[in-house]
Amino acid sequence: MNESEFSEQIAFGTDSFADNPEPRCPCLLLLDTSASMAGRPTQELNDGLNAFKEELISDSLAMKRVEVAIVTFGPVNVENHFQTAASFYPPTLNANSDTPMGAAIKEGLELIRQRKQEYRANGISFYRPWVFLITDGSPTDEWHSAAALVKEGENSKSFAFFAVGVQGANMEILRQISVREPLKLEGLKFRELFQWLSNSMKSVSHSVPNTEVPLESPKGWASI
Repeated sequence: MNESEFSEQIAFGTDSFADNPEPRCPCLLLLDTSASMAGRPTQELNDGLNAFKEELISDSLAMKRVEVAIVTFGPVNVENHFQTAASFYPPTLNANSDTPMGAAIKEGLELIRQRKQEYRANGISFYRPWVFLITDGSPTDEWHSAAALVKEGENSKSFAFFAVGVQGANMEILRQISVREPLKLEGLKFRELFQWLSNSMKSVSHSVPNTEVPLESPKGWASI
């Protein structure tokens, strides 16, 4: 593979902004991979991620505008830095360890801060980032400072934060972390969740940055 072929196949950093100056729509996924998610929950989560990718690339505009990053916790790991949907390849997640949710939130919000700096440095406009937290447990680390960062970011409209509790999740703690009322996943409907998320991302990516977009109800995969 020569250098030009390589750059065409793997667009990253500032090079991709030159090739694709479209406004960016960042979506950060904070995914619980602690031991309690082992087995079918993680398999359904992986299937949902793959469906999410397929849905995004089926929309030519969303494919260029939506950027996805993934931070897993159990332990905290940046699985994917922000990449456009076309370059995003969902990792195969495995469940183990504890639930360092507070550290994962901080890591993810720092990724968003850095990515915004890159957009600004390259003259790229962007939509308000979405942060999507999915967990089936309680934090096993200090989380109050992360909750304060979420509230601060929401108040300044730096991002929109959504929390989803899988069966077993401590919904009371999620209410203290998220400004929006957390959603409770029905069963293991991860595929339906990611269908909703991809539809929402498509709607946002087709809108004008900094305008409000009405979202579909999560009915069918979640309850409040």
